[in-house]
Amino acid sequence: MSGRERMALCAYAATLLAAAALLPLVDPATWIVQAAFLLALVTGAGAIARRVPLGRMLTVALQALVALVLMTAVFTGQQAFGALIPTPSSLARFGELLSSGAEDVARYASPAPATDGIRLMVIGGVLLIGLTVDALAVTFRMAAPAGLPLLALYSVAASLSGGRAGWLYFLLAGAGYLVLLLAEGRERLSQWGRVFGGASPARGRMSSGLDAAGGRALAPVRTGRRIGALALGVALAVPAALPALDGGLLLGPGGGSGPGIGGGGTISAVNPLVSLQDSLNQPEDREVIRYRTNAEDTRNLYLRIVALDQFDGTAWKSSERKVTDVPGRLPQPDGLSPDVRVTEVITNLSAADSYRQNWLPLPYPAMSVKIDGRWRFEPEGRTLVGDRGQTTKGAQYSVSSLIVEPTREQLIRAPRPPSAVQREYTKVPDVLPDVVSQTARDVTRGSANDYERAVKLQQWFADDGGFTYDTDVESGTGVTAISRFLKQKEGFCVHFSFSMAAMARTLGIPARVAVGFTPGSLQSDGTMSVGLRDAHAWPELYFEGVGWTRFEPTPDRGNVPEYTREQAPSGGPSTPAEPAPDSSAAPSAAPAESDRCPEYERRLGECGAAAPAEITPPSDDGFPLGTVLWVAPAVAAAVLLPLLPLLWRLRTRARRLAASGGPGLQGTPGGQGTPGPGDGAGVRLLDADGIGSARASVGTLAAWQEIIDSAWDLGIPPDESQTPRRAAARIVRMGKLEQEPAEAVHRAASAVEQVLYAPEPRPGPGLAEDASLIRAGLLENADRWTRLRALLLPRSSVRALWSLLDRWRAVTDRWGRRMQRMRPDRRAAALRRPSRQRG
Repeated sequence: MSGRERMALCAYAATLLAAAALLPLVDPATWIVQAAFLLALVTGAGAIARRVPLGRMLTVALQALVALVLMTAVFTGQQAFGALIPTPSSLARFGELLSSGAEDVARYASPAPATDGIRLMVIGGVLLIGLTVDALAVTFRMAAPAGLPLLALYSVAASLSGGRAGWLYFLLAGAGYLVLLLAEGRERLSQWGRVFGGASPARGRMSSGLDAAGGRALAPVRTGRRIGALALGVALAVPAALPALDGGLLLGPGGGSGPGIGGGGTISAVNPLVSLQDSLNQPEDREVIRYRTNAEDTRNLYLRIVALDQFDGTAWKSSERKVTDVPGRLPQPDGLSPDVRVTEVITNLSAADSYRQNWLPLPYPAMSVKIDGRWRFEPEGRTLVGDRGQTTKGAQYSVSSLIVEPTREQLIRAPRPPSAVQREYTKVPDVLPDVVSQTARDVTRGSANDYERAVKLQQWFADDGGFTYDTDVESGTGVTAISRFLKQKEGFCVHFSFSMAAMARTLGIPARVAVGFTPGSLQSDGTMSVGLRDAHAWPELYFEGVGWTRFEPTPDRGNVPEYTREQAPSGGPSTPAEPAPDSSAAPSAAPAESDRCPEYERRLGECGAAAPAEITPPSDDGFPLGTVLWVAPAVAAAVLLPLLPLLWRLRTRARRLAASGGPGLQGTPGGQGTPGPGDGAGVRLLDADGIGSARASVGTLAAWQEIIDSAWDLGIPPDESQTPRRAAARIVRMGKLEQEPAEAVHRAASAVEQVLYAPEPRPGPGLAEDASLIRAGLLENADRWTRLRALLLPRSSVRALWSLLDRWRAVTDRWGRRMQRMRPDRRAAALRRPSRQRG
């Protein structure tokens, strides 16, 4: 296996290792097997093209063509010609799949189901990244920049996976990149010959650094491996050691220690507010939960996920608490007195496959939960949390809960809470601005008790304070966000609930924040549908005898509780009542699935256990064919056109240096190493008068042409009227070359004079090294702007245009001579219709 083939294999492995970060995004993960097979074929096509050999751009084009044919065969074979050749119909099908894939990405949380559209996007993305890495690292011999597409692949996966693309996938991607760099280093070192390094393995015997017989690794290679391993270890260890980086790129979900979600019988999980604002701003309200209940009024049936009870000035978050097994009957809610009227209701819920959350949404306060899976109970917040990766995905469960209906009098006469509750839930950070407590006192001035203070705070936020509900404002839960919210008076439920809870704590009222969903919307079949836009946060205040009590300060969201209105309900207590025996009100044992659920949603598990009676199919017809045929090529052209001068210059330099005996393409006259189309003009200029044309050395002239063009790129235009010796003196003078670069210019000029004028020319050795040395000296003396322009927009790239014009002129001249030799009747026929001759 050659060095390039080893590099191609390493580029293939690096791409697959980086693509592993996409595994948490799509379920099932069998797509990566298909992607690996297709990428192997694309990589093999590149290896064959380089063995032929084809030009670099032709190699990349061939690989792109193979990738297109393979994608056509896999995804649009029925519309393609012979199941392989793309047709307008297959391109239109690609557009439809891309459109459906974009809709699926917006509809599903990760891991998303492996629909055809998502598979096309994921596999196509892996092939595109793999082709880019192979082209940079193997075809163009630039392994270091090949890390950028690998980093892009990992970064996209990490940002979309919600933390599930953790340290393991980063380690895999980093290891793949290091292997690629190592392969390039070994391939480059192998062209230097025998390099001495390390001690001799035996007395009297000198060991080369690359001794195959002794099995000793090359010293620079060993050092490179050690440096790479050390760098990767530092990249993994430093973020873990710095508290400021907690929850960053490498940290996955959870955060406790030991078994379970929090480990050691505790719960410590990710704050759910991270995605609350994104859920509210979704362009389409995707359904996440469907439920059926026997409650007469569902306006107060909020689905509570978790309670955030710790406020440290930076954020509200859930405390780390002990968890236990889920009991058959949950304990009585804290602080609830038998004198308060309650009604027990039953709710059957079904979560969509696309909804994945560690906490189980429950009506509050739940009294019993029937659900399969690994779930644990946290008594303080009365929440259920998944254990060892258990999530709500596709969960179907039944909950018995209480509807608590206190009266105004009961809330007004509520005694002081227990000292433990008072102490824990009235803590505020020392950095809380005074404006928060001062505003709370101003708003509640004249109140006689905590209940009246809580109602005035709710009224001020919802109606009297001049606040505006806006989900586009900057999110945040710390003291800075609260101060900004009180000043600007714009925000969404997070700002309203956190600000009211913080202000209540400054008044001595125990408070926390609940996160979950509003009750949702009623459907025609009697079920309730809860979507992403129903995500909500609300404050809970503690009143002894009633317990944790919901308030609603956010305007135009949810439902204001009856006990906070002026005409609050009154009445005596009641014991928890079983649902009425009326069969029309009782929920079914398991939510029933509608027979009219669309087939594509039933396949994906999106109907849930209580699907809508009727779902309108999407009205979007997907991307039109014109978008696929025109927009995609336009974008590709916009990206590639600015890089064409750079790519042409790199290719031309490599071919010239190879023709002059350099270590590049190992070319031979007449093969891939001969000067390209852009070089012919230079050779003709040097040999225009015919002197030495029969004895000219292609390699010497190619090296001299490269020196001339390198100087031209860096601001020294060529002067074709001067002899090689005077041209060399001019380059030395204008390029400010000294010592070795200056001597290299004169050596190259002498070699050119030998080729052009000597009776028996002797081409000088080492011209490729001299050309590289001269270019390095010119770059060192040039300013930054000149170097940048020489890289991205080299002046000598105009030779490519000249070459095309020369070829066009040659074609037209041949056609003209051919037409002159034709008889008049045949000439007229040829001008009337295209020629059928094969050439």
